[in-house]
Amino acid sequence: MHTFNRSASLNRRALTIGSPRVGRPTVVSRHYHVPIVIGFLFTFLLAISASYIFVVPSLKHTFNGDTSSQSNVSMSLCDVSDGGWIQDDSYPLYNASECPFAEQGFNCLGNGRTDDQYLKWRWKPKNCDVPKFDVHAVLEWLRNRRLVFVGDSMSRSQWESLICLLMTGVEDKKTVYELNGSKITKRIRFLGVRFSSFNFTVEFFRSVFLVQHGWMPRYAPRRVRSTLKLDKLDDISSHWVDTDVLIFNTGQWWVPGKLFETGCYFQVGSSLKLGMSIPGAFRVALDTWASWVERTIDRKRTSVFFRTFEPSHWSDQRSRSCNVTQYPILEASRRDQHVFADIAEEVVKNMSFPITLLRITSLSAFRIDAHVGNWSDNPSLPDCSHWCLPGLPDMWNEILLYYILTNHESPL
Repeated sequence: MHTFNRSASLNRRALTIGSPRVGRPTVVSRHYHVPIVIGFLFTFLLAISASYIFVVPSLKHTFNGDTSSQSNVSMSLCDVSDGGWIQDDSYPLYNASECPFAEQGFNCLGNGRTDDQYLKWRWKPKNCDVPKFDVHAVLEWLRNRRLVFVGDSMSRSQWESLICLLMTGVEDKKTVYELNGSKITKRIRFLGVRFSSFNFTVEFFRSVFLVQHGWMPRYAPRRVRSTLKLDKLDDISSHWVDTDVLIFNTGQWWVPGKLFETGCYFQVGSSLKLGMSIPGAFRVALDTWASWVERTIDRKRTSVFFRTFEPSHWSDQRSRSCNVTQYPILEASRRDQHVFADIAEEVVKNMSFPITLLRITSLSAFRIDAHVGNWSDNPSLPDCSHWCLPGLPDMWNEILLYYILTNHESPL
């Protein structure tokens, strides 16, 4: 505004100086118009130059914003989810048999899988590169910090993957231990691994729906055995605060087999919502999560991520048959866009708290070759939901670390 005032002032002075006195036209006055016009043009050009010098840098600052805004713009210009899988023989990045935090059920090679081509793929976005995992840089960044995963078993497998990746840079493996001496099980609600040499923890909280799962309310119909309280976040949510990095996910349990077929229905306040659809309930639950984040999490300290739904590849959902291939699906038309991923996108878009969405739905849909299949610790139960370790969850973590290290170019 000051620049425009300055330009207007220059223009007013030029008009005052160059205005001839009113009188009878003479030869002299007619000749006098020439320098007046020249003077006016010179002053006008001077004003334009001044405006360019002072206004353009101001506008440039407005569009580019501060450093954090520039980082957000550059990140948004590169859609990490838009790309393809390329072969890379430098993978895998660790051996699950040498990592005490990799579940035996996810160690496909250790469980007898003979082909290893599923390990030799790296995700390559079209418009940028996800840097290769630099264990020493990540260990240093995590020093004195707390990183927490919250979600279902897919979240737990990502937690295991990150710990195994990080342990490749630790000389004394005994300095890495579970805080309570707990063993990894499917039902355990908390697991925390401490890297004592670097004074940080990587933790996992099991919360498959993110909202509270409660017993049947009074006077409920006989078919109702339990409810999801969509307006109340999980009762362990108080343990998720005071963190440096929070990674949420949910989705695998939002299916009829885990809900209606077990007698679990939806509740908001004291009201049962027997007719509510699963996508509708998922949206209400994520809105509750979003409100909790806005109200509870310290945006100056904590970076919050939400990882989108990861697709499964059952050949037949009813018979639970599973056909794991040797190579990824390479046809783009086979990619799976799931309604849960779309809902997460909408919820995050409407939040004032800066959430980073880890869009892994499409890139994971290609990887029918990376499932556990028949190579679990119980081969009689095929598995086309979970993923081998090492494997696809490692790429989720490389993308996660790409965002973390890009948003925090220097250690805090």
